[in-house]
Amino acid sequence: MRHGPWRESPRDGVASFGAERMANAAATSRLMSPPRPLKGVAPPPGALVLGADYRALGAVRSLGRRGVPVRVVREQAEPLACVSRYVDASFAWPEDAEERVAFLCDLAERERLHGWALIPTADETAALVARNHDVLGRHFTLTTPAWDVLRWAYDKRLTYALAERLDVECPRTVRPGDGERVAALDLSFPVVLKPAVKESFNRLTAAKAWRVDSNEELVERYAEACALVPPETLMIQELVPGGGEGQFSFAALCLDGEPLAWLTARRARQYPAEFGRASTYVETVDCAEIVDPSCRLLRWLRYTGLIELEFKRDSRDGRLKLLDMNPRLWGWHTLCTRAGVDFPYLLWLLACRRPLPATCARPGIGWLRLTTDTPTAVKELARGRLRLGDYARSWWGPRERAIFAWDDPLPGLAELPLVAYVLGTRLVRGEGV
Repeated sequence: MRHGPWRESPRDGVASFGAERMANAAATSRLMSPPRPLKGVAPPPGALVLGADYRALGAVRSLGRRGVPVRVVREQAEPLACVSRYVDASFAWPEDAEERVAFLCDLAERERLHGWALIPTADETAALVARNHDVLGRHFTLTTPAWDVLRWAYDKRLTYALAERLDVECPRTVRPGDGERVAALDLSFPVVLKPAVKESFNRLTAAKAWRVDSNEELVERYAEACALVPPETLMIQELVPGGGEGQFSFAALCLDGEPLAWLTARRARQYPAEFGRASTYVETVDCAEIVDPSCRLLRWLRYTGLIELEFKRDSRDGRLKLLDMNPRLWGWHTLCTRAGVDFPYLLWLLACRRPLPATCARPGIGWLRLTTDTPTAVKELARGRLRLGDYARSWWGPRERAIFAWDDPLPGLAELPLVAYVLGTRLVRGEGV
């Protein structure tokens, strides 16, 4: 892999992957330790889903349609999954994040949820469960790995360090740490400025990343970012050119690093186009190129649970480069169900210690979130980056709706005023749609 001026200092403990003896010890422990099944003492009687957005809604429907009792824990402004016919009850998170672990433990006792499968649907809740694995494992059946494993996917500094060690292509990245080093960097623009972790909500974490086109702009934006997140978490990364049409995903349910069920998909459209916060149109495809690098990463981690790995094809050299590892349900996971791989239900079977059916994903299945894809497609058509014929074809053939379902219509109706409110707020702030 090429580094040039991007290469991190070997003195950087994270970027250099730590001391060699630590890596050797980790590898030895992986060879000697037994497989780690989902943590729990007995098959779970129901599922507690952490979150109530459209990702959580997909899990609720997957399990509820099969008669699994489901309850959700929601943020204050997350109504979608709460109004699903498949939800028995919903509970609001406490406003103080420090109280959330105690809240879950108390909820298990008060609502008699002992042993229920705990299914996080966002980075923050996945990290919460992973960091408190031992405490929460006394009350619930946990479906995510402990922090010693999950942190490699949660913290992009570790993600890229691991990728480099395992010869998995990724964008060239540097972490200056302070503003003085930023001004002295010799970089090729444009670049992306982004945080390695998302531990608070602000302009930078909400945007996911900022594009920067010059050294002067980089110095200014870096100072702005340092006021929002700790400087040591900031990364400057080459911008892999292209939009969602070059972005591919490997989605899997794993046990001890071995994929039990998996598929590959292409994020055809996303918002924003260059580094999307969310997918708007996704389709299943055959992309054998990302299977081997994904499996190498998962086997090293001995990962257990659901995970999605995102790659992007660099139009300059044709190589696929790792962007992210998402150790929880991803936004378009209901596409996988339509394609023949129902990940939430397979996760449930694994938690119940039941055999998993053989799966084989069908290519050519599409997933569309109409409320966000329409403005995205309009912009891409206007810029000439999307052909009208390609957009029309995204409406043909087998398609999965992101929100609306005939057997569960209320969430689709609840989304309309929510989207209107969000779009109205953006217009008032001058952010556009």
